[in-house]
Amino acid sequence: MSKPVVTSINPATGDVLQTFTPHGSANVDAAIERADDRFQTWRLSGFTERSRLMHKAADILDARKDAFARTMTMEMGKPLREAVAEVEKCALVCRDYADHAEAYLKDETIQTEAKRSYVRNLPIGPVLAVMPWNYPFWQVFRFAAPTLMAGNVGLLKHASNVWGSALNIEKVFREAGFPEGCFQTLLVGSKAIEGVIRDSRVKAVTLTGSGPAGRSVASIAGEELKPSLLELGGSDAFIVMPSADIAKAVDTAVKSRNKNNGQSCIAAKRFFVHADIYDAFTRDFVKQVEALRVGDPMLDTTDIGPLATKAIRDELVSQVEATLKGGAQLISKPADVDDKGWWFAPRVLSEAPRGTPGSDEEMFGPAANLWRVESLPEAILKANHSAYGLGSAIFTQDEAEIEEAVRDLQAGSTFVNALVASDPRLPFGGVKQSGYGRELAADGIKAFVNRKTVSVS
Repeated sequence: MSKPVVTSINPATGDVLQTFTPHGSANVDAAIERADDRFQTWRLSGFTERSRLMHKAADILDARKDAFARTMTMEMGKPLREAVAEVEKCALVCRDYADHAEAYLKDETIQTEAKRSYVRNLPIGPVLAVMPWNYPFWQVFRFAAPTLMAGNVGLLKHASNVWGSALNIEKVFREAGFPEGCFQTLLVGSKAIEGVIRDSRVKAVTLTGSGPAGRSVASIAGEELKPSLLELGGSDAFIVMPSADIAKAVDTAVKSRNKNNGQSCIAAKRFFVHADIYDAFTRDFVKQVEALRVGDPMLDTTDIGPLATKAIRDELVSQVEATLKGGAQLISKPADVDDKGWWFAPRVLSEAPRGTPGSDEEMFGPAANLWRVESLPEAILKANHSAYGLGSAIFTQDEAEIEEAVRDLQAGSTFVNALVASDPRLPFGGVKQSGYGRELAADGIKAFVNRKTVSVS
């Protein structure tokens, strides 16, 4: 009987890139055993050694960023220049944790009646990461850098369409000198996740992905009484008020909606523009969207590549059609696209009614939805209608409006006059159906540690 294989497809052409043989249960068990064994020594390593190796990983990322980026682009279709920038950002997060992990995790002295009392942050063991395809390197490194610097070890279950990138990530840590078992890739499908989470040697799980996947992982981890961290979908609101710099708001809006071919959880997806400036904003926004160049993601001149898979493209087409049928208007002219590959031209819809996908669902691709609003309270009310709460943005020069947006927008972050983005120095995560917990900065490295209370009398 032939062994099962997983096929990687180039979304720009539909051609087969590579085939992989998934790991069987024996391979998975052996990997978990290596992780458990390695943890017993890795947890005792000092921050100096961990930092040295993490800096070497960053150096490897910088030196081989073009090759890593090409694999990403061929596997999931993002423009090559964006893939290169993604690898560079991974080097940044490695260096940030290499330089700051010891300070983040230092003992926290608390004055009590005891001679000494403090909190010590100790590693807990192997951590499973279930990661998505849209940022094949970044999503993993923002988990791996703090996990390894904390003294834990990592197991990666990556999306099956980016297994080439998954194996490249494992190579980075191995070539940097991390001991065997510190970071391993499991070439397995989603059906294998439950068994890994339930394994007593695995101590925690983090997932970036869809709502259904998050519910499943959280349920299993809950039954096992293991900590979990979820970064799920988003349908970010982007509010523009009359005092805004309109040109900057338009430029940022176009970039936010269409970066990574529109396949970003923190992309601005719902735009609420004050009536006083709606016509001017919409005119320029549509003009810039229509000017985006759709084509070969390997070319520097390309702005939008293909969507990652046929299923993703087909779902987005269905959502747009249902939104238009429900009463929204198409106010841009989509470009013609190739029939070969998973292409979807950027477009702009307006005034999608409640109950349509444009209003109520996450649209994971370059389709923007605009609404005219009469006030900031109306914009916030409509923004908060979403089940999601990942990021949010507001463009205004009015300090009172800024404070109102920060206070009332139901989201894990609010960016003012700027693009919503993840930054190694800032906590990242969402509320509502966008998940729970925080990655990055001090919060991220403390997500999977034992905050042990110590009292000495």
